[in-house]
Formats: sequence, C-alpha cells, structure tokens
Amino acid sequence: MQPQDVAPRPAPSSASSADPVVDVEQAEAALVEHYPRLARLAYLVLPPGLGRSRRVLTAHALTQRALPRNRTTTPVIPAQSTGREVDPGYALVRLRVVRTALEAGLPLRRRAWPRRTQLPPLLPHVRGLKLFPRSGGADELALDQRLSALSGPGRAAYVLRGLERLPDDAVRQVLAAARVADVDAALREADGVPGQYGLLGSPEFDPCSLQARPTDLLRRRQHTRAALVAGAALVVCGALLGLPGDGWGPDGAAAPPYAQNPAAEAALDPGRLTKAAPAAWETSARTDFSVWPARGGLTGDEELLRRALAVWARPGESVGVSATPGTATGGPAGPPQLLYAGEVDNARVVILHDGLRLVRYAEPKDGSAGAALDFARTDGAGRAAATAVVLGRADGNVRYLTAPWVTGAAARDLVAPDSAAEELTLTDGVTSPLASPVQQQSGACTSWNVLELRDGSDTRVVTDLGELVPVRLTTGRPGSAKDAAGAKALGAWAPYACSLGAVRGQGVRSVNAWEFATQPLPDGTGSGAWVCTRAETWRGEGARVLAQFRTPGGAQGAVAARAQDVPACGERDPQVLAGVLWKSEGGHWYLLAAGGRDTASIEATGGISDRADGNLLTAKAEQGARAELKGTLDSGRTIGGLR
Repeated sequence: MQPQDVAPRPAPSSASSADPVVDVEQAEAALVEHYPRLARLAYLVLPPGLGRSRRVLTAHALTQRALPRNRTTTPVIPAQSTGREVDPGYALVRLRVVRTALEAGLPLRRRAWPRRTQLPPLLPHVRGLKLFPRSGGADELALDQRLSALSGPGRAAYVLRGLERLPDDAVRQVLAAARVADVDAALREADGVPGQYGLLGSPEFDPCSLQARPTDLLRRRQHTRAALVAGAALVVCGALLGLPGDGWGPDGAAAPPYAQNPAAEAALDPGRLTKAAPAAWETSARTDFSVWPARGGLTGDEELLRRALAVWARPGESVGVSATPGTATGGPAGPPQLLYAGEVDNARVVILHDGLRLVRYAEPKDGSAGAALDFARTDGAGRAAATAVVLGRADGNVRYLTAPWVTGAAARDLVAPDSAAEELTLTDGVTSPLASPVQQQSGACTSWNVLELRDGSDTRVVTDLGELVPVRLTTGRPGSAKDAAGAKALGAWAPYACSLGAVRGQGVRSVNAWEFATQPLPDGTGSGAWVCTRAETWRGEGARVLAQFRTPGGAQGAVAARAQDVPACGERDPQVLAGVLWKSEGGHWYLLAAGGRDTASIEATGGISDRADGNLLTAKAEQGARAELKGTLDSGRTIGGLR
C-alpha cells in the first residue's frame, strides 16, 4: 500500500523490465567522458555531402543534444566483441547520437516539416571561419569516398563495427533501436567496404582537432551589401505600411496628416487672427500682451499675414529660426493675436502672440527669401514686463514696439548715469532707432545703452540682450526691488552695467542689483561695496547670480563669485555670502567677506582661518590663498559662500 500523496512511477511501455534505467546525471557523466569518441561517431555517420565544416558543427550539436531530459531506459548492448556490457549511460547517449545523425541525413520533403536535426545547428555557431579536421593520407580519402557512397544506415553499421568494435548482433540492436527500417540491408552495404577500421581513428575523421580558415571574403562582402540593401528596403516597406490608410499606422485613430482639421486651418487663416480693441487695455483687468492692439501699416495685408502664419507652422530650410531657451517652436494651437504688421527699415515684420509666446516673422521687402522666425516665451508677463518688443535690428541699432500704455521713451547710457537721456520719438508705438549694446564688440566696456519707458507716473528701464523681449532692470533687496529709474538707482547700476553681457541670449526676464553690504577697507582708504546681481529667466530655471565687489573710485565691480540655479540673492532666499582676496596699496593681502544684514557671524576655514561676528569679515591672507566661507544667520541657519 502506498501513501496517498505519492504516485507510482509508470514504467516505459516500450522498454523491457530488464533494461537498466539511466539518470540524467549518469548520462551526462558518460557524455563528458566520451565526448571526443561520440563526436567522431556522429561525424562519420553524417552524410559527407554536408561539407566538412557543417559536418563538424552538426556533429558537435548532435552530441551535445544527446543528453536526455529525464530518466530513461536503454537496451543492454555489449560494448565490444569481448561481450562485456557497456556502461548504460554511454549506451544511451551513443544510441541517441546514432539516431539523430541518421535523421540529419534524411532528404528534405516538400510537404513535411523538416526535423530539427535536418536544419543547420543554432549552437555551436561560428561566423567568418571554416572549421574542418586535419587532412589525412590517401587511404583516409579513399575510405571517406567509399563511405559517402553508402546510405546512412550502411555508414552507421560500418562505423559501429569499426569504431565501437561491436559484433553484428549488437550492431543490429543499435540500428533497430535507432529506427532503421532494414537492418540487414545496412549490414550488407557495410560488407561492401573493406574493413579498414584502423583508419576510423585518423585525424581525418576527428571533429575535435580542427583547422580554421576564413570564409569566402569577396562573397561575404557581397552578402553584407545585399543584407544592407534588404534591410533598407524592409525599413521603407515598413514606413509605407505605416502610412494612413487601410493598414496600421503609428498615429492610431488620428486622421491622415493631409486631412483637413478645423482648428489647424483656423490657426493658418489670416482672417481668423484676433485683434484687441485700441482702448481695451484701459478697462481690462489684465495689462499684458493680450491687450495690445494691432498696429502697423500692413495689418490688412492678408498675403503677408498668410505667409507669416504658414512659416510659423512649417518653417522651410531657408528660414532662420531662433528661440530663447525653454521656448517651444511649434505652430499655434489656434488663431493667434496680431500685435504688429508693418515695414521696419528694410524688412516687413509681423509680431504675433499666442498667449504663451511672442513670435516675430521678418522677410525682406523685395521677397520672402531669407525670412527669419524668432520665438520668445512670455507667459506670466504683467504690466511691468510687457512694456516693449524688439521690432528689428539694423546697423547696430534696435527699434522697439512699445505697449499702448507707454507715453514716452528715451535712451540712456547706463555706464554714465549722470549724462542726459536722449528722447526717442514714438510713432504708432514704434521707437526711433537707438544703439543696441548687444552689437558692441568685445573688449573694454565703455557704455551700455538702456531704454527708459514712461508709464504714467512710473518709469521703467529695460535693455536689449539679443532677444525679442528686452530685460527689465531693478534695484533693491529681493522681495522689495524697484525699477532702476532715478538718479540713485541708475548710479547703483552703473558700475555693474557691463556684467549684463554675461547673460546675453539666456532667456532672461529681469536682472536685479542689490547692494547687500558696505565693508571698510583695512588700510583705511575707504569702504568697498558688495553687490549681488541676479538674472531671472522666463522659464523659471537657469537663474544666474553674480557677487561683485567694488573698491572706492573703481569704475566697475569685480566678480568675486558666481552661481547658477541657486535660490541665493532671490525672493525665495534673500541671503548671500561672498568673499574676495584684496591687495592693499601697501602690498598686503586680505580676505574680505560679507553677507546680508541678517548674517550674525562669518567663519573662514581652509587656507585662511578666522571668524568674526556680524556680517563682515576681514582677515590677513597670503596671495593665492583659498578659504571656505560659512555664515550663520540670526535665525541660526547656516549658509555657504557663493563660488
């Protein structure tokens, strides 16, 4: 009686109860021990018509696949003519090698699926080389030719007689177990070949001792080219199948690209452009670009507007496209708003606004060749930021289109704040040309032009940094900064005006200059000013911070530290700490460090060790010394120095 959770193992129906059972481990041990002999057996039984290289790889593949997947039985077959029984594990794998080698020699039939052994082996696999046994003598060649004339069972019978030294009865048992239909005919075929059994051990028939030669190099090169051409054709066919139609496509349920879409058509229709009323800004709750009226002498030129919209949606290869960092350059989602269409210097210019971006289209007066398309991000612009747009640049000058609430404009040199401002004419909101600082050559900075815009009782100062929207300049502590208008604010900006060139073309929205500390110099020659300038961008990230130090009488500030994408010196964290090595007139070196008014103490470590209470630190130093700065705020929080 057996336990209920154990089922009896059924005996194989095709095996005698006296046949030994072989475990997988036993078969594997026999296969590894006799691998060269089994591979030679497979090589000899395989048809020579396969070619020596393929016979080698197939012999190894058949030998390696001779390992059974589970326990199985094998008939008891004598090992040699002595009558001693062979190891059951070896008998099993030998039988499987003979059986698969005979199957590999069967001809392929048109209406039958090929067997695995009839196909080229997947493993082992060799590319770019031919492998074949070492050449023997004339006797081996003659024997190979005689064996090639035999059928597969005939070769197997001869090899089992000669290589395995099996008597005919044992050969019959092996061939019968290998599913040979006519065993006696196979033995008669083997009798027709002289018994030169000693030659079967020659290197001529050893698939484990090989030579290597390259394949046909010219043919391989031709095949590679053909494969590349076929691959390209396959890609083209796949792309054609992916086109819209009855077949599948990558766009799913989307309409074909040439299908008419009402929203897309409306965005390209100049008759659907939106225009704000001339006085809409006076009563609107919003005062930004959305309430700018359409101005310019070509607002009714539908052909110009159609070209501008078409180029926006599909700029050609000849169109010069530029965009501020973080600004998308795709077409409009719907009908945009027209802000300007007119002639500016030697070009026809169209300014459009889609709620998030300003787009400037410009083409020469004598045609549309060489058109330009500029994008600028303007989301979140309020009255202070939506004051002007660049219409065009020519001969080192720039013209602006100003907001409808701007009542006056003037040009001023920020480096010389005491100089008089130059009044600019406003014609339908367009300024007369003024020199642009973005065009000035590199070298000593002697001037920096800014644009003053009067808005009722307020005056705003902006400057051109090479983009569509000029940059607003402010001064003061972050969180309470004011426009850089008036003698005091202009004077505060003057020593640092030339540092604006460091943020040219970076999508900057505004730059604030904050004098966060004044530090007495250790030689008694006066006090130096610490100023932090922070450039905010339209996209929110990429803000740049400069800490600058100016000694008494210095024309410009010297950059002591800089950082990017940090909250320091901004509204979120109006704190800053910076230091600089300074040389006195007497030739002595000092470390000067300063923080904001909320700094309780400053400590220097590293090449210079010192500490001071308050927001100023003065320490003796050596030329080239380096120090790490740490500040402690009144709240107890620590901050590091800008680098």
